[in-house]
Amino acid sequence: MRSIRPSFHVRRGGGASRRTTPVFAAVALSSVLALTATACNGNDTNAGGQSSASASDPASSGDGKIKIPDDIRKKLKEHGIDIDKWKNGAWKNWNKDDWLREADDFINPIIKGLWNTDRMRRANDPDKSVDNNDLSGDQGVTDPTPAPVDAKAVAPTYHANAATSGKVFFDSPQGTMVCSATVVQDPAHPGKSNLIWTAGHCVHAGRKGGWYRNIAFVPSYNDSGRTAAELQNATREQVAPYGVWWADWAQTSQQWIEQGGETGGDGAPYDYAVIHVTPEKGGNGKSLQETVGSALPVNFNAPAVPKVPSITATGYPAAAPFDGQKMYRCTDKPGRLSLNASAPTMYRIGCTMTGGSSGGGWVETGSDGKPALVSNTSIGPVSSGWLAGPRLGDVAKGVYASVSRKFAGQ
Repeated sequence: MRSIRPSFHVRRGGGASRRTTPVFAAVALSSVLALTATACNGNDTNAGGQSSASASDPASSGDGKIKIPDDIRKKLKEHGIDIDKWKNGAWKNWNKDDWLREADDFINPIIKGLWNTDRMRRANDPDKSVDNNDLSGDQGVTDPTPAPVDAKAVAPTYHANAATSGKVFFDSPQGTMVCSATVVQDPAHPGKSNLIWTAGHCVHAGRKGGWYRNIAFVPSYNDSGRTAAELQNATREQVAPYGVWWADWAQTSQQWIEQGGETGGDGAPYDYAVIHVTPEKGGNGKSLQETVGSALPVNFNAPAVPKVPSITATGYPAAAPFDGQKMYRCTDKPGRLSLNASAPTMYRIGCTMTGGSSGGGWVETGSDGKPALVSNTSIGPVSSGWLAGPRLGDVAKGVYASVSRKFAGQ
């Protein structure tokens, strides 16, 4: 979540910069290391008619090893990237020339074992804020600032009480970062989804940066709710009982890519992303949904903000007074927040969760009595007290459908 001070300051919610420029997805597949290069796909367009980016998939040789296709090897070579050097640490080079941001340039390696318990525990959310001029102010319709709602700890085990929630880890120029995410249904694979929903600023840095690296998802992170001290001696299986799932595809809105920034509210109404994941260890043939036992539907036609009786936001807040190791949630009746008269009005609720909760799902129970994801944490004030998330519409639906179609035949 990026933070905003009441009129307004912004901190990135998951520890990542909050706006992005390309809308494309980067990914990797592998049992040990996989690299994928994104390529522009003119068939994937969002509601605004803009192309979205896609990534080509590495092929398996059939013997458990990853075979990098010739076209991807050529693309890597064009950028002066050696696969072995990348695997052994070259990914840490974030200079302007090597921090690839465009879809047809993106390279996202998956490195087995990179996310060990120490790296996951130390991943943090940088405290970013902006001055009042970084937000466009109360244009459009904005309701009074909601009263703070204290975040309540989710009772362990998290799998029993919030099976679709988890934690996203990634590397940025500022270091190892965290966000939250939700397992969502895949219309192309009923009952067998490998899709998660998070914030756009958790996958891409925005207009002045590029794609983040080493993106991975841990469902029910710290499932038993261990303290930070207890986690120092925890095994990887205890921290990630349902495995580590690497992104092999990611996509966000073109608006986020073109407008997003490290601070401020630019692009927040389009701050969402869909990630397709694959198990680091190859798995047992089960999908993410089958592994965790659940996935939420996404409602792209949720009621207007005033008609929603309550929304529950879930995440792993990492900025003080939280430490990022435990899951929390807030429930409140949403109000409206308008950052720009020409952009969709956002949902806003009272909630004391801080950075690290970015990307966490916002769930509403519909008239049919069934829960559905209707938003994700995007921004909040520096001092905490409330959160805001985009109201999902045609652009979000286009991002979601594009990722689903990408893997429809697999």
